Amino acid sequence: MTTQATTTPIKFGTSGWRAVIGEEFTFANVRRAVGGIARYVASQKSSGARVIVGRDPRFLGETFCAMAAELLSSYGITPWMIAEATPTPAISHAVIHNHADGAINFTASHNPPEYNGIKFSTPDGAPALPEATKRIEAEIAAIDAGAVVPGLKADSEALDPKPPYMQRLKEAVDFDVIKKAGLRVAFDPMWGAARGYSDELLRENGVQVATVHDYRDVLFGNHAPEPDDHLLEDLRVKMRETRAHIGIATDGDADRFGIVDEDGTFLQPNYIVALLFDYLVEVRGWRNGVGKSVATTNLVNALAEHHKVELHETPVGFKYIGELIKQDKIAIGGEESAGLSIRHHTPEKDGVIAGLLCCEMVARRGKSLGQQLQELFVKVGSFYPQRENFRLTDEVKAKFTKKLGMEPREFSGRDIKEVVRKDGLKLIFTDGSWVCYRLSGTEPVVRIYTEARTQQDLVKLSAAAKQWVFE
Repeated sequence: MTTQATTTPIKFGTSGWRAVIGEEFTFANVRRAVGGIARYVASQKSSGARVIVGRDPRFLGETFCAMAAELLSSYGITPWMIAEATPTPAISHAVIHNHADGAINFTASHNPPEYNGIKFSTPDGAPALPEATKRIEAEIAAIDAGAVVPGLKADSEALDPKPPYMQRLKEAVDFDVIKKAGLRVAFDPMWGAARGYSDELLRENGVQVATVHDYRDVLFGNHAPEPDDHLLEDLRVKMRETRAHIGIATDGDADRFGIVDEDGTFLQPNYIVALLFDYLVEVRGWRNGVGKSVATTNLVNALAEHHKVELHETPVGFKYIGELIKQDKIAIGGEESAGLSIRHHTPEKDGVIAGLLCCEMVARRGKSLGQQLQELFVKVGSFYPQRENFRLTDEVKAKFTKKLGMEPREFSGRDIKEVVRKDGLKLIFTDGSWVCYRLSGTEPVVRIYTEARTQQDLVKLSAAAKQWVFE
């Protein structure tokens, strides 16, 4: 009899496959997922393939890596094993640097500690695109149908991706500027994979840095390792103790960032993407373009128009921005969910470089992030973005899904200037405010993104956006 565990569909979403350990993320399902990846890699390269295997610090990470190595080996694929927990962007960089045929990364990123997951990077170091993940899912189905493992043997090899990745960061960030400004930094890796990365680089370059949560905890302090406002109080305490000018944080696998200003104010990722875009154009002269997801602040749009830089707006999912980076079409690309990367860097979210570039920006401009944001508002106008999630009953979801297919002419008394269907439904109004709806593909949840030109109007627009779902 086939068990439930072996018939559960494994779906790779915008950032791979994630599930709760012991429920769907079982040894049996991990073997299926890795087997599907192995079959896909083998179909792309008949012999001599090499795949990097890495992890974040989560529970059983080492065990899952060993299982993956054994399975890859049985398909004749050489596993390049990383011994220590490693940032996702460092693994991405290692794929490119070592000309690997891909990477399997055991991580659930910013999800709660009971989760684990698998991210698969293709030979370009980028997150696998839908055409690749669909092929992997088809290979998993072939395994379920009884496909035979070839039974080949390839010896595993050790790989340390840290030195070349750290060298890349030294090239990408101006540490001399940070040091000369006398900047004091506080860093929170949230018990995650960036321990010994951001802080080590700063110290090596003579910058004063204080670190919190600098040890492995597979429970991540009993909450999600997400560098969001409400989880950064320990960082704020350390900032006050050391009189830090800036606080930087990374999530469990260090692909996301969280930034705290000198007065303890959390700068939402929307603003960080916009600030760094403005900085890179003005200081480095990078004018080749800017990328952002459809759900990310239109402050970026306004800055692109101001600087006369081409704007690329993508569906949600960093893999689309990664494609633009690979093609050198953008100076920076980012998402409101705290992912960004820059020109000539990895086509993967990098929370480490985001924090370090913010340090450089504050040091060079000699102004706090809050001051710099106000200057942006003076330059192109103010923007106040927000994201909310709401759970839906089956009845409400069915009714709302039908509504999403319609062409609304007005919205709560607002004239609609443009309807965008790049990802979900985005309604842009004549005053520059907007609302965007995206249904989750894995749970009965609608994500509502709103942005208004004043804080008062944001309150009204947010209420109207919610009402539109449930009316």
